[in-house]
Formats: sequence, structure tokens, C-alpha cells
Amino acid sequence: MDADELKLVRRAKRGDDDAFRTLVERYKRRVFAIVFGMVRNPELALDISQEAFLKVHRYLGTFQGTSSFYTWLYRIVVNLCIDHIRKEGKHDTVDFDDSLMRREADDAEAEIVPPAHRGDPLRNLDRKEMAEHLNAALGALSEKHRAVLVLREVEGLSYEEMARVLRIHKGTVMSRLHHARRYAQKALRKYLKERGERVLVAEEEPEKVPVSTAPGM
Repeated sequence: MDADELKLVRRAKRGDDDAFRTLVERYKRRVFAIVFGMVRNPELALDISQEAFLKVHRYLGTFQGTSSFYTWLYRIVVNLCIDHIRKEGKHDTVDFDDSLMRREADDAEAEIVPPAHRGDPLRNLDRKEMAEHLNAALGALSEKHRAVLVLREVEGLSYEEMARVLRIHKGTVMSRLHHARRYAQKALRKYLKERGERVLVAEEEPEKVPVSTAPGM
């Protein structure tokens, strides 16, 4: 945690409302992006984001500073999302065996959209429809696999950071991310094939998956 943020957290813990508002302003868009990525509903994402900050305000006094503030904050956010998804329970989700490990480099990045769809204005007109198909696929994932995908693709956390946020082993993070990426990219390949388009990179690198960008808060 940088010195400026540490000062803000200490002031907020002492009841300084201005310091707390500064923390909220600093993180509100990132929190909303994570929540939206998990629940895929802007109105619900706003409600859960507000609930998260209320919970942060209520329990800030328990924050010991042994981890980064954002780690503690994201843990609260993800747990609220998981609780909501589990309570909703309106449809079955796809789950995977996380004991099936796959080794990959820490900096391995995924390409969700084939190169032909990047930089071409006409093809980019189809991105919204593509995002809808991907969101439907993400909605079918279990909440734990959705969480790692969103934290990686939306927030850009490292495997180590995700492990700290979710309180799981790095290997479990990598396994969940691998399964989630494969499932989401499979949905993308199906969509592109239905459109009669050739799929090259997507089939060669099944680990990599896109998450649609959340609307602004």
C-alpha cells in the first residue's frame, strides 16, 4: 500500500469522512467494473457496488493493514457478488474440476477476439453482438470461475494478487482461469462459425478469453 493511500485509510478509520470519500472516488469505477463483470446487469451492479462501500465503511476499523487496501476491498466486493449469484440461483452453472491443473507462464495473456476483428471499423460494429454472446457464456460459469476471469481480464490482477483476494492457492487460480477461458472462447468460436467466419488464433490458443467492458459508473 502506497504512503498516500495508507494515510487516507488511517484518516478514514479515525472517522474522517473526506478521506473515506476520496477512497470511494479512487476505487468506485474499478469496483463497478468488477461487479458488472460478475452480475452482468448495470442497475444491479450499481446496487452491489454501493452495498460494498457501505460494508467497507462499517468494517474499516477491522482492517489491519497486513494486506493492500484494494485486496481487502476486492475481497468484500467479490464475496458480495458470489452471495448474490448463489442466492439468485435461477439456472444451472457450468463447473469444472480445479484439481486438473495446467501449467502456464505467469505473464500468459489471452486473446479473446481474433486479430481480424481488431482495428477494422466495419468488424468492430459487430463487437456489441459478440459481447452479448460472451456475456451469456460467462453467465453460465460458476461464480468462482467467473470471479477469477473478471479479476484477471477486467482488473488485470496477477495470479498472486487474485490468490490473496480470493484466499486460494495460486495453482487453483491458474486452473480456474484456464477452465473459464476455454469455456468462454468455445462460445466465441461457435458464434464466429455460425457467422461463417474462419477461426484461427481462437482455436490455437483456447486459454484466452474476453470480458466485455462495463459501462461507466
